[in-house]
Amino acid sequence: MRALLLAALLLPLAAQAAEPADKALIERGKYLARAADCVACHSVEGGAEYAGGLPLVSPFGTIYGTNITPDKEHGIGHYSADDFYKAVTQGERPDGAKLYPAMPYTSYHLLTREDSDALYAYLMSLDPVAKPSPKTDLAFPFNLRFGMAFWNLLYKNRVQLQPADGKGEEWQRGQYLVEVLGHCGECHTPRNALGALQQDRRMSGGVILGYEAPSLLAQDLAERGWIKDDLATFLKHGVSAQGSVFNEMYPVLHHSTQYLPLDDHRAMATYLLGEQPPAPRKIAAVGLDRLGESAARGRQDYLNVCAGCHGAEGEGVPHVAVAMNGNTTLRLADTRNLLRVIDDGIREQQFTGFERMAPMPGFRDKLDDGQMRDLLNYLRQTWGGLDDEVAPERVSELRAEVHSH
Repeated sequence: MRALLLAALLLPLAAQAAEPADKALIERGKYLARAADCVACHSVEGGAEYAGGLPLVSPFGTIYGTNITPDKEHGIGHYSADDFYKAVTQGERPDGAKLYPAMPYTSYHLLTREDSDALYAYLMSLDPVAKPSPKTDLAFPFNLRFGMAFWNLLYKNRVQLQPADGKGEEWQRGQYLVEVLGHCGECHTPRNALGALQQDRRMSGGVILGYEAPSLLAQDLAERGWIKDDLATFLKHGVSAQGSVFNEMYPVLHHSTQYLPLDDHRAMATYLLGEQPPAPRKIAAVGLDRLGESAARGRQDYLNVCAGCHGAEGEGVPHVAVAMNGNTTLRLADTRNLLRVIDDGIREQQFTGFERMAPMPGFRDKLDDGQMRDLLNYLRQTWGGLDDEVAPERVSELRAEVHSH
């Protein structure tokens, strides 16, 4: 009887002792879900987080982000921790069906089991949402999931971490955040005809939905003016001396990087730029008298449509419009991002704290191909440090590419 009484008294104490451990595991999982940016692909704007439904457009068709709430019918409520680890790191569901690599298991295969279990604990702590995921719509033969078995044999585990011998703890932490949790290479690496990452060109840049995800190689970052402190600030706040995040990078900031501790941003910057980073390239603005013919004509187009917000001399307006002087996008060899921003505009963006950027209208219907070329040349030559000219046919090619999607 005394033993039973003692057990009854100890049971609540044991439950209390276990609770903090469970809570700590869930909190760790919440942090990891943010670092891995899970919500961005597994949610739709205005919908329940992690309930799926986001269309992910690829050259092979549309794949939809799945429901990863603990709903047993439509989500992952029937997954065990082992099932979850296998799905995340090997791209295979409990029923044996293969996931498509829009789910970045090609990077997540390096996720530690401890981190997978923490993610699982967090997702299982959420409220289940009974929402079915739309059916993936891929062209033949990519709609045949069994074909992924052959794809996986070739490409599944090709992402590997470079040796960390002699590297400091901050660099190693940054490597795991960038290469595994953040899976940055999935966008910033070009892909081959079968949609696999070209590992020999890793982090050298890729094209996503008509925009360039630029190179993250250290020398290329330095050429575009990046230093460690600015890159860490950019990842934390979305705004730095080099400009502001836009397009597909904005959800990454909005759902993920802004919530990470500053030590993580510094670690990522240290990994990307190196422990001994290359010197940033400094560019002085070029006067009108040194511009080519096309760029000189573009000065008037700039004054007509850009200067009201970005300043007549490219100085920008704090909290309203970024400066052209020092802007990293103007330094890209490929002009597609600059053209797309001018054509499409950027909606109002809210960054951390009280930082805002006013909406930028698109000017596709106001600038013909010739005017757009002149404006691009003006921006690139005046503030981008580029002395070449955009080819006359390049503007029409890029605009036709957008319309073809």
